[in-house]
Amino acid sequence: MPLLQVKDLEVVFEKEHKEFVCVDKVNFHVNEGEILCIVGESGCGKSVTALSIMGLLGQQGRVRSGEVLFEGKDLLQQKEKELDQVRGNEIAMVFQDVMNCLNPCFTIGNQMAESIRIHLGYDKKKTKEHAIELLERVGLPDAKSIMKKYPHMLSGGMRQRVMIAMALVCRPKLLIADEPTTALDVTIQLQIMKLLLELREEFQMSILLITHDIGVVAEVADRVVVMYAGQCVEEAEVHSLFENPAHHYTEALLQSVPTIYDDYERELESIPGAVPENYQDLEGCRFADRCRFATKECYERQEYYEFEPKHWVRCRKELLNHAK
Repeated sequence: MPLLQVKDLEVVFEKEHKEFVCVDKVNFHVNEGEILCIVGESGCGKSVTALSIMGLLGQQGRVRSGEVLFEGKDLLQQKEKELDQVRGNEIAMVFQDVMNCLNPCFTIGNQMAESIRIHLGYDKKKTKEHAIELLERVGLPDAKSIMKKYPHMLSGGMRQRVMIAMALVCRPKLLIADEPTTALDVTIQLQIMKLLLELREEFQMSILLITHDIGVVAEVADRVVVMYAGQCVEEAEVHSLFENPAHHYTEALLQSVPTIYDDYERELESIPGAVPENYQDLEGCRFADRCRFATKECYERQEYYEFEPKHWVRCRKELLNHAK
């Protein structure tokens, strides 16, 4: 049984007394000890999917249908107190906007201590020792000094490491990392991703990594889900996805990033247009208007199907290839 299984998840947000579908019948799973990456452009529904799992959508959003099974139990059917026993203890999340997630009015030590006391019930001395131990584990030098500092006194990479340390307080079985390298320079990005890989091995935890950087996916993922306009458009093991992309959107993402094997004359391609708004009104392939290979059949309903073992796609391309 997968550690986490998302089934037919549909999330809606209310705006001007009308509901808009943000996540449309999404399906995926995370196995024990693996890293699953969800990749796609901004506005594709990746972060909303993660917030739905954690039950943190806020007043405007709600899950209209579907299941989120964690160790076989549906989190969507649990009450808030029951969810509080799962959040932080069993599932932890590193949020995208680190500066807004850390309270600027309290020191790092105070914020670390609050999380430790709530979840573990340690006394003051043991809480401080555990906080310092976690900060040191995520590679922060002079952890005792950092405990006394406020968030604005740390660099972006240091704040990100603090957030990871806070997420590890209870040694969760699943870590959800939402764009953990956003706004960091390339060197720090590499350090953060290397840290996550080390922590996965040390704590034997699964990671659900959300990113728009296909290059990051190649480095760390075991499996990949490609999302576009609220839908899963492709899912495969990482090597299969990079060697044999089945959806034209996946191909476009891969062609927009450089590789070490490129000829020096190669020009990177850009994807024209933008992710559509109100995409629940689109009947056919939601990428069709941006796809240079689109035909009239692409504007008809597209099914999500397994065209080869462990490789799923929502595109007519593979159906036509098999028909030939």
